[in-house]
Amino acid sequence: MKTLKLENFLIGNHEPMTLMGGVNVLESESVVMAVAEKFAETTSSLNINWIFKGSFDKANRSSISSFRGPGLDEGLKMLEKVKSEFNAPVITDIHEPSQADPVSKVCDVIQIPAFLCRQTDLVVAAAKTKKIIQFKKPQFLSAPEMKNVIEKCHQAGNENVTLCERGNSFGYNNLVVDMLNFQIMKDLGVPVIFDATHSLQLPGGLGNAAGGRREYLLPLAKAGLSQGIAGLFIEAHPDPDLAKCDGPCAISCDEIPQVLAELSSLDQFMKNQNSDN
Repeated sequence: MKTLKLENFLIGNHEPMTLMGGVNVLESESVVMAVAEKFAETTSSLNINWIFKGSFDKANRSSISSFRGPGLDEGLKMLEKVKSEFNAPVITDIHEPSQADPVSKVCDVIQIPAFLCRQTDLVVAAAKTKKIIQFKKPQFLSAPEMKNVIEKCHQAGNENVTLCERGNSFGYNNLVVDMLNFQIMKDLGVPVIFDATHSLQLPGGLGNAAGGRREYLLPLAKAGLSQGIAGLFIEAHPDPDLAKCDGPCAISCDEIPQVLAELSSLDQFMKNQNSDN
């Protein structure tokens, strides 16, 4: 079972929980820093390994009029500021091969969006940075098929891979998380992260945008942690109802301390159980 080292902590299915926590899109510096500060305070007090997440471009929005983000240059500046002020590693998505190199100069983990994980040129470009590469499992792929994605990255010379579960399409405008996927992807020998936030999506549920069910974040995240995985992916916002992207799935910053306290406690229980067996 592969374990990855990032700065002063390990990412692995048997290691203490890694939290990829941040914002959906880097909509403004004030929002980014407010969310980062709350995650930094809480993860420090609970001794949780934390990676800040933020997207500089949401290239797969439902509507042409939807807010996409500040773009590569401005977005990397925001991520650099978070990294510097909170001494935290950072993760962001890339959508084109040309973005891999500049992103790798700032980010510690590069994420390949679910819709793009089969794009060979993108995977190869990301792999060549030698950074940790996180692949979101597409809503349209089965868990065993992720083996092909891992092998593609390995063939490009990079074995630093994590897989991220985010639900499967279930009819129209709905996602369902199959708990067996966690065990299947763990059997592929890589750390598995659960994107509890985007598993709450109702894709296209608002017609020109995704709906969501953020009130179920905590129970769904707990269900994921019960599978003995490497960690979670959670997004927050100072006022989710005013968020420019995926607000219906994001939790409020005010909820972060209680949510993470419960999740950290469950993760410790599960990892202790496994170590006793």
